Amino acid sequence: MSASAVFILDMKGKVLISRNYKGDVDTTEIDHFLPLLTQQEEEGLTCPLLSRGKVHFLWIKHSNLYLVALTMKNSNASLVYSFLYKLVEVFTEYFKELEEESIQDNFVVVYELLDELMDFGFPQTTDSQILQEYITQEGNKLEVTKLRVPNTVTNAVSWRSEGIKYKKNEVFIDVIESVNLLVNANGNVLSSDIVGSVKLKVMLSGMPELRLGLNDRVLFGLTGRDKGKSVVMEDVKFHQCVRLSRFENDRTISFIPPDGDSELMSYRINTHVKPLIWIESVIEKFSHSRVEIMVKAKGQFKKQSVANSVQISVPVPSDVDSPRFKTSVGSAKYVPEKNVVIWTIKSFPGGKEFLMRAHFGLPSVDKDELEGRPPITVKFEIPYFTVSGIQVRYMKIIEKSGYQALPWVRYITQSGDYQLRTNS
Repeated sequence: MSASAVFILDMKGKVLISRNYKGDVDTTEIDHFLPLLTQQEEEGLTCPLLSRGKVHFLWIKHSNLYLVALTMKNSNASLVYSFLYKLVEVFTEYFKELEEESIQDNFVVVYELLDELMDFGFPQTTDSQILQEYITQEGNKLEVTKLRVPNTVTNAVSWRSEGIKYKKNEVFIDVIESVNLLVNANGNVLSSDIVGSVKLKVMLSGMPELRLGLNDRVLFGLTGRDKGKSVVMEDVKFHQCVRLSRFENDRTISFIPPDGDSELMSYRINTHVKPLIWIESVIEKFSHSRVEIMVKAKGQFKKQSVANSVQISVPVPSDVDSPRFKTSVGSAKYVPEKNVVIWTIKSFPGGKEFLMRAHFGLPSVDKDELEGRPPITVKFEIPYFTVSGIQVRYMKIIEKSGYQALPWVRYITQSGDYQLRTNS
């Protein structure tokens, strides 16, 4: 069982909009939600599930709204919470921001979405791409004669319409990995991980079945195999189109893809990452009248690879003035509102080392150095390269008409939260 009713409330507990799917819960029960929540908060026992008698309130907070599902049954709580978060996702895609004002401005569309997203307490069509085919921003202005319900609503495949045709059949696969890294002032890596995503842009006719094969180095979770030099993925999440039973049996990623853009899977790899761009910095102060900062950046990745759009943000004291820069490559600028120097390098080949020097004036009165220096942050993007070594071995495309299709694969490594602490 899922939810009996869904309510969207403002921060004062006022109902903005609701949908009673089953009629087995008195809708006035929602009046007890905020008092129950306030009581728990006062006791320091805030819980995502509140109960009053036989009625259970499952709730989440988003922006200035509470989304609350009511049930009297022994419901599948994880399903209800997944549905509430899906509501947030769909409404955000429709209205850009989900907040009190966007609900009030779009009552008709919100009601239509609530009717399509759930039926008699069970989630139905939750793919916003499909919903947008027949529920538009001007939903209340639609003429009934023009309204065509897509086949996907009654299909076993709810994320893809039938009858799609392309003159040229292609699939674009992007494997994107973000590197999170924190290095202390002594040069030791304190924490590091990789957050990855496999994104698709599918332009295929008909109802094709795709099979994606990754290289043998990749292991998903606890497979029981010898890990050796393999890459162990954690927190793996698949799009609903992936046949999980097939994946559990033989690790084949088999699916009928959504049309257009989608994220097929995401993952995290908790591993020691060698810093791809290494930064060293030295700060010298001269008689409290000027300061000189020297920054050395080195590309610690393969020589045949190139990092693009590199931005190195170096914190400087808040009271400096009269900036002058000298760089061996790229350009540097002072951003006073952020108290940083940003050194920009368009193209940074692996194995190369570059220097930047910055000269600033300091006020004659020396401030106490109580500010504490923020870390140096680095942004970059390295194409044709993944830190984990993940590779797409093959992509098979099977469709009853037997057409030929071209799969294209791109690999990109980029900076996530990439910070290097420095000595003050």
